[in-house]
Amino acid sequence: MSELEPLDPDYVARVLSSPPFVTVSGVCNLRDLGQHPTEPGKAGRRTRPGFAYRSAELGSITPEGQAQIRDLGISTIFDLRSDTEILKYNSPTPVIPSAQIVHIPVFQKQDYSPERMAQRFQLYAQGNVEAFLQLYSEILDAGGPTFGTILRHVRDKPQSSFLFHCTAGKDRTGVMAALLLLLAGADDQFIAEDYALTRIGREPARAIVMERLEKEPIFAGNREAALNMLSSRPETMLAFLKLLEERYGGVEAYVKKYCELNDDDIGTIRRNLTTLPS
Repeated sequence: MSELEPLDPDYVARVLSSPPFVTVSGVCNLRDLGQHPTEPGKAGRRTRPGFAYRSAELGSITPEGQAQIRDLGISTIFDLRSDTEILKYNSPTPVIPSAQIVHIPVFQKQDYSPERMAQRFQLYAQGNVEAFLQLYSEILDAGGPTFGTILRHVRDKPQSSFLFHCTAGKDRTGVMAALLLLLAGADDQFIAEDYALTRIGREPARAIVMERLEKEPIFAGNREAALNMLSSRPETMLAFLKLLEERYGGVEAYVKKYCELNDDDIGTIRRNLTTLPS
């Protein structure tokens, strides 16, 4: 599945109308992290449906979409974007009466200097696994407090469904989703497949995203580089999971050091993320 060519609209519509994708008007790439098999070798245990959701930005959500958020029972929305990013793309998180918006940026204002953005865009433009690993390592290094906030929600509010998002719902959101799924006991291959679904989930916003990227000097006139930024290949996530294990000691070691959680917290989070079939 190449990022360089648009996907067949009928295929996209068919996939987006089925789980794990969830329809919320005006929001792309929204899906439920439930029903992932966990604990290989132990039949039956899966991640809880209707509890943890991931998506792209919510700036274009419609009134119908707001009602759909309410109907899904999502009571907390975690926005991982920086203030600089929100202003840059003129896409503030809207007021959603049924949900509390919690702004917890992964990167701070200093991470959006012209120099840092140029470096980050250069890596995105390469679009290879090594470039994304450098980017995702930066997300892990910076994101401990952000990810810890979401994990404490899982620990403390198991009956409170939540959604987390960045801009595209791919990189920062993808790292957070991987941490949650790893803690739940999901297999690496399932995590990689979930990550790859963003290729389809973002397709309805393809033209909007390309228009934004073409305003960046590094992507102007370089369509292939811009599309590389949008790639979400499963091999990238598999390489990231290996990096997490080798450089950070695995998910448990990471959340202990960077999110300041302990073994009891991790046990509670794992229980709250999973369910046994009835």
